[in-house]
Amino acid sequence: MSQKLQNKLAKQLSGLPTGPGIYIYKDAKDEIIYIGKAANLRNRVRQYFQKSRVRDVKTDALIAEIASLKVRQVETEADALFLEAELIRRYQPRYNIALRDDKSLLYVRIDLHSDYPTVSTVRRPFDDRARYFGPFLSGYAVKKALRYLRRAFPYATNRPVAIKRSGLHYHLGLDPGLEDGHTSLAEYRDNLRKLMKLLRGERTALTRTIETDMRRFAKAKNFEAAAAARNQLQAIQSLGQQILFGDKENIDLTLDEALAGLADLLGLKDPPRRIEAYDISHLGGQDVTGSMVVFSNGVPDKTAYRKFKMSSSKNDDYAHIYETIHRRLKETNVSKWGLPDLILIDGGRGQLSAATRARGEQGYESIPAIGLAKKFEEIIIKKPTTSQNLILQGGSLQNVYFKEAGDFITVTLPKTSPVIKLLQRIRDESHRFATSYHATLARTRQTTSLLDGIPGVGPKTRQKVIRRFGSVKAATSASEKALVDLLGKKQGRAIYIHLKQHGQDKNQRPELVQ
Repeated sequence: MSQKLQNKLAKQLSGLPTGPGIYIYKDAKDEIIYIGKAANLRNRVRQYFQKSRVRDVKTDALIAEIASLKVRQVETEADALFLEAELIRRYQPRYNIALRDDKSLLYVRIDLHSDYPTVSTVRRPFDDRARYFGPFLSGYAVKKALRYLRRAFPYATNRPVAIKRSGLHYHLGLDPGLEDGHTSLAEYRDNLRKLMKLLRGERTALTRTIETDMRRFAKAKNFEAAAAARNQLQAIQSLGQQILFGDKENIDLTLDEALAGLADLLGLKDPPRRIEAYDISHLGGQDVTGSMVVFSNGVPDKTAYRKFKMSSSKNDDYAHIYETIHRRLKETNVSKWGLPDLILIDGGRGQLSAATRARGEQGYESIPAIGLAKKFEEIIIKKPTTSQNLILQGGSLQNVYFKEAGDFITVTLPKTSPVIKLLQRIRDESHRFATSYHATLARTRQTTSLLDGIPGVGPKTRQKVIRRFGSVKAATSASEKALVDLLGKKQGRAIYIHLKQHGQDKNQRPELVQ
C-alpha cells in the first residue's frame, strides 16, 4: 500500500462515527469488494488496520486490496443488519463470499397467505408464495433480532399437529394463539405485515403507524388495543438498545452512490426515490404476464409490487409492454399507487419505444424512462423531446460512453459501476417476479385445461380427480379401473379416454420465452 493511500485511509479512519452502521470497502478500480455491519463503526473498521491484530489469510488478502472506504451510519444495529443484507444482494462483493467459510446464507421466511402463517429461517428460498427477507451473513444476529421482534409481534414458528389449544408460547406473549381464537387470522396477518416492514427497514414509518393506531384506539376507549399498541412501540424502541452482533426509513439518498450516480447520469434534479421496473414473461404467447416491481430509496418495496395478466395471448413483447405501462398509468392506478420517479424496462429499443408511447398517451411524458439491454448491460434512452425529459450530461461519473443511433442513446458504464449494479438488481427482481406469476398461471391452466370440455364433468368432479391423484399429469397415468372406482363407470371411462387422447400433447412444454 502506497504512502499516499495510507495517509488517505488514516484520515478517513480518524473521522469515523461511533454509532451503528455499515461500512463498504473498495479496491483501486473503485469496485465494492466487501460490505460489513458494526455496532460501533469506528472500533470495527479500525480493527482491520491494527498491525498487532492476528488475522487469517483471507482477511489479509482483503486488506491488501482496500483502496478506499465508505460508511453509512444508521440508528440501530437492527437497521444495520437489514441494510447489510440488501446491499450484499445488490452488489455481491466477492469477499463477502470468500470470508464466510462456505456457510449458506440465511433468509427469513414468512408464509403470510397460509391458513396458519409461520415465521422461520431457511438456507434457500423457494418459489412457494412465501415472503423471503435476506440474505443475512450473520445467522446468530438475525435469529437474535427475531427473538426480540417476537415480543412485539407474536408469531408461530411451526404449524401445530393435532393441538386444539394454545401452548406455553401464547401465555408468554410470543404466539398469537390461533388454535383457540385468541387472535383472528386477519389480525395475525396484519401483525406479520408490521413485522415485515421492520425486516425491510421501514421502522420509522411503522412507528408512526402504530402511534396513530394507539391514539385512535384510545379515543374510541378501546383501552386494551391501545395498550397492545403501546407495548409494540416500547418493544420496537427497546430493540434499538439490544446488542445483536434494512435500510433506515429517512436515509440521505445522496449517500447512496447508485442513486446519486443515476441522477447524475440522467440529469435528474434529485435521486429517484421510487423506481418501477417492468418485465414480460410467457411461453410461446401463452399465459402472458407483466410485472411491476418497486424499489424505494434503493431497496425493494415488495408490498408495492403488482402483476398484470395480459388481455391477449400472442408472442409480442412490444405489445405487452405497451399494455402494461398503459394500464399502470391509468388514472385509477395513479391515484392508488402514485407516480414513479423513474421507469426501468427490461429490454432494448423496441420495448422502450413501446413503453414511452404508452407513457405519452397517458399524459406522463415527463416521467424518465430507460431500458436495460441484457446482452451488454447497456442503458438505452430515447432522445429527449421536451424540456422535462432527460438531459444527459454524464456528470462526475467515470468512464461513461455515449453512442447515438437514430432516436436512441446507448450508455455504457463499467460493469463494476454502482449504477449498473443497482439497475441489474432491479431488473433481475422484475424478471423473477414476472416468471413467478407466469408459472402460477401456467400451472393453473395445465391443471384445468385437460379436464375442461368433457361432457358431464363439472368443477367438483375435476377437483375430486385432482385431490385423488395430486395433479392432472398423475391422472393421465391412472388406470381406467382407478378412475371408474373413483367416479363411476360413465364419468370414469369418459375422463380416462379424454386424458389418453389429449394428455400426452398437453404435457409437452415448449422452451420458456423471456
